[in-house]
Amino acid sequence: MTICYQAELAGGKHWSLLVSRGTRLKLEDLEGSANVGMLLYNPTNPLERYNAPDTLKCQHTLRLAKGHCLYSDMGQIFCAITEDTVGWHDTIGGTCDRSLVAQRWGSRSYQNARNDWTQDGRSAFLVEAAKYGLGRRDLAANVNWFSKVWASDAGTLTFAEQHSPPGAFVTLHFEMDALVLIHTCPHPLDPSPVYPFRPVRLSLSRAQKASAEELGQSVPAENRRGLQNNRLRQMSLCHHHRGEH
Repeated sequence: MTICYQAELAGGKHWSLLVSRGTRLKLEDLEGSANVGMLLYNPTNPLERYNAPDTLKCQHTLRLAKGHCLYSDMGQIFCAITEDTVGWHDTIGGTCDRSLVAQRWGSRSYQNARNDWTQDGRSAFLVEAAKYGLGRRDLAANVNWFSKVWASDAGTLTFAEQHSPPGAFVTLHFEMDALVLIHTCPHPLDPSPVYPFRPVRLSLSRAQKASAEELGQSVPAENRRGLQNNRLRQMSLCHHHRGEH
């Protein structure tokens, strides 16, 4: 596959893009221990968005890894993880907000610190969401790529330090059009004594089709039903467009 777009996103920054079905998005952790917060929306109906509980319970997992799919709250599959060198990505830890960042790493504004300012994940999501007419009510539980969080029997959440090595990557194959919001702000449980500015590389390419193994169809039956929902939606859209002409 030929890369059609590539960019480096510094730590503590944000980004968004509308991607079409068949797009592959590769995220690379350039220096290690990065965190990439992500939210997904259906661009034609933003009420449909990434649903963390459905994603986890449908696939009987607490973590995301190769072969897992990311579900919307309407039973469709946004994308599948087709490549992954990390083996555990978090989708229960949430994102940091302004008060948490100020308390843990201090408050530095862009006006005073320029690119060294301490951006928080919630504000970063809101800035990108506003570009598409979305706001606070549209935020949901997010994915944290490259981060690992696990729960003890008592329910205590633990953050794994230095979980992702330099050069680690994960690739997503999109099974439907999607609005993708991203930030590189720290994970809310990251105990780093200084604000972690950890860059990532984004690469976009096109693929005709993902294999059954890549899409996780060989694991839970729920993924096969999710892809059927996608196909039904695509058929409905095709019929609708033909009717207009």
